[in-house]
Amino acid sequence: MSEHNYDSVDDEDQGPLNDFDFDSDKESSVDGPTIEPGLGVRDEGGQDATPLVASRPGALNIDTSTGVSEYRARSRRPSDSSKKVVAWKDLPKKKQLVVITLARLSEPLVQTSLQSYMFYQLRWFDPSLPDSTISSQAGVLHASFTAAQFFTAMVWGRVADSTWAGRKTVILIGLLGTLLSCVGYGFSTSFYQALFFRCLGGATNGNVGVMRTMISEIVREKKYQSRAFLILPMTFNIGVIIGPVLGGVLSDPAGSYPDTFGKVEFLRKFPYATPNLVSAGFLTMALLLCWLFLEETHDALQDKRDFGIILGQKLTTLFTTIFRRRRTSVAYTPLHSRATSISTDLEMSPVTPRDSSEDVPATKKHTTKRRYKNRLPFRRIFTPNVTFTFVAHFFLAFHVGTFNSLWFVFLSTPVYNPSDPDPPGFTPKLPFRFTGGLGLPPRSVGMAMAILGIIGITMQLFLYPRLSSRFGTVRSYRTCLFLFPIAYTLIPFLSVVPSTTAPPSQKTGAWIWMAIAGVLFIQVTGRTFALPGQTILVNNCTPHPSVLGTVHGLGQSVSSFARTVGPVLCGWLYGLGLSHGLVGGVFWGLAGIAVCGLFASFFVREGNGHEIWLEGDEDDDEGNR
Repeated sequence: MSEHNYDSVDDEDQGPLNDFDFDSDKESSVDGPTIEPGLGVRDEGGQDATPLVASRPGALNIDTSTGVSEYRARSRRPSDSSKKVVAWKDLPKKKQLVVITLARLSEPLVQTSLQSYMFYQLRWFDPSLPDSTISSQAGVLHASFTAAQFFTAMVWGRVADSTWAGRKTVILIGLLGTLLSCVGYGFSTSFYQALFFRCLGGATNGNVGVMRTMISEIVREKKYQSRAFLILPMTFNIGVIIGPVLGGVLSDPAGSYPDTFGKVEFLRKFPYATPNLVSAGFLTMALLLCWLFLEETHDALQDKRDFGIILGQKLTTLFTTIFRRRRTSVAYTPLHSRATSISTDLEMSPVTPRDSSEDVPATKKHTTKRRYKNRLPFRRIFTPNVTFTFVAHFFLAFHVGTFNSLWFVFLSTPVYNPSDPDPPGFTPKLPFRFTGGLGLPPRSVGMAMAILGIIGITMQLFLYPRLSSRFGTVRSYRTCLFLFPIAYTLIPFLSVVPSTTAPPSQKTGAWIWMAIAGVLFIQVTGRTFALPGQTILVNNCTPHPSVLGTVHGLGQSVSSFARTVGPVLCGWLYGLGLSHGLVGGVFWGLAGIAVCGLFASFFVREGNGHEIWLEGDEDDDEGNR
């Protein structure tokens, strides 16, 4: 089979023949030989036929050299459209992207909500445990979710690529599993009960990789990727803003608001059930929205009947009809005619391929054109670029995931008290020998984590698309990795920033909040560019479209493994550092991991998502623009 190397040319740069005005498509599709500028007549097989410049005396001579030279010169010019920043309103299939966004939003709400009170919940489980042990338990509890994901994410990716399940089924299972684990975690009364429900949520949830797959299949043109793949991390930042605030305000209401809820037996028996029940409500709404409105993107399943979509369309029609009946004006209704009975635009037609089997005769069914017929074997997935991309992905997920785990523990760790030092007899010696955290209560922890989300979403909305469009995915991704070592080196020094209150009270005052905002600005700036860029690189390194879901599943497994090892290992190291007066050691170790990730990024290149061609593959020009 011949090699495929397709060069995309803008419509305005199709060559000198574009100067002629053809009135209809029929004139340009007449059977017979075709004319190419400067090359002569070509038959249907692409072979040269009669040349344009005749050699006979008196024959017609057509000089195309000027047009060809102008065409080639224009082809070498940089396209203005490549530098144009794509707006949010230009994204295709916005309704589907909205459903995916809402489904993704429900999960970080759950994860970040429990982080604001996890340290205090673990202390409620067993008040006799020291802070170092609680810190280690927090790392295990945080990592249990991703540990379960590590063992199941690739399986869910394979299931999403199968023709008997598809992408939508996996997402519905993930949301349902997260819903059950969320409710169970809220009613847990021991560490091991909480650990079980966290593992249950992780084992049933492979949604992040599948959602990335769906976005890449909905938005295939590369010019939209800087916006489209920004949706999931931006949604995560929205959850980071809302989730910690909800968790901090709703956790332990009997203890936080004793005058109002102190006598409610349910709240006293299950002090951390309230935020989890609220999160379960968000998950239930996301589950229903996905079932009723999310369309399958798997090529082989787009023509299959989806009863959820059919019910969703009927409910939409019902509510639309009820709403229109309340209007007093009479709307224009077109007469039925042959022209209106035939839909020539599938996107404008009320009948979609997902429910066409119910309303459209068999002779008029639309069949989705598949881009591929064969599936790439699993052993051929690991090309050099895929391997290097996964290595860089591991280091990034390791230090970012570990920071998310350690950050709320560090904020909740009691302030170092010179009158009662821990460890006993310890005396701080800057710049390395110091210990203690910030001692913030759940509400203040939620506020500090919300700052992280506010900074992130602001940059993602206004900064990332412009700089990514200007410098490219790889360059902006690689540049931002320099920021992580700086942030991790500075973070532990927050414990020695002056406070307006004396120990052992929590850190307060303008200086501490300015310092928190400063170090978070550096870390979040790096994360804003790194996470969407890494997602695009994982998506585009896919060697064949038939294994797109599998590659994203593998990427999520790599990420889950890193986010499992990192919090467990570094949670133990954090507790060890507290007990030996070296609280900054684990953060400085993360800075070293970030340097390794920066080094690995120099071996990563951006692929095209279809490097290996199999028999029967169809060209996907749209995805390469």
